[in-house]
Amino acid sequence: VPENFPPFGALGASGEHEGYDVDVAKLIAKDLGVKLKLVPVTSKQRIPFLETSKVDLVISSMGANPSRAKSIWFSNAYAPFFSGAFAPSGTAISSVKDLAGKKIGLTGGTLEDLELTKSAPKTAEIIRFGDNAATIAAYQSSQVDVIVTGNTVAAKMSADNANLDIETKFIIKESPAFIGVKRGEIDLLRWVNVFILHKTLGGELNAMSEKWLGQKLPPLPNL
Repeated sequence: VPENFPPFGALGASGEHEGYDVDVAKLIAKDLGVKLKLVPVTSKQRIPFLETSKVDLVISSMGANPSRAKSIWFSNAYAPFFSGAFAPSGTAISSVKDLAGKKIGLTGGTLEDLELTKSAPKTAEIIRFGDNAATIAAYQSSQVDVIVTGNTVAAKMSADNANLDIETKFIIKESPAFIGVKRGEIDLLRWVNVFILHKTLGGELNAMSEKWLGQKLPPLPNL
């Protein structure tokens, strides 16, 4: 699991690991009937730790791509990870066209900046800030009507300020998270996919999404 990537994984005030990925790991261990051992990993450690059997599963907000799929197997998607447009609940926005005439805050040079610059209406005013902290401050002080950022940033904003009015309006680019499984572990992979299906239908993953990401679980792709 991640150790420095809230809200997916971080050390809490008690010194215990917490986050979306940690809760998923706990539930997997419970359903498997095994004792959970959490191993904190950096992004670069995720695949090597799996290949060398230092871990049995990687539950660390990992995206799937053809290059990684040469080394490990991936489950179906279990968590949303995306860049999107976020605004107050009363703001009528459902697509990029609705940004016309709006002030949009984002961090310059990011994926969000590149994607929105290509598609934003001419009358949309894109205001670029030097870092996420400045972008967040602009939204909180109503300098901008909309903030375009990653869902994890928006979730942290909600967690830090329970009175902040912010909700997902539309998704700009999706990169959902998948569980990594060592190549050859076909029984474990199949079990994990059944687990994801069961917890999606049963609402447990939705509850985790609302708890940690501040949003309902959106439809996720299956491999």
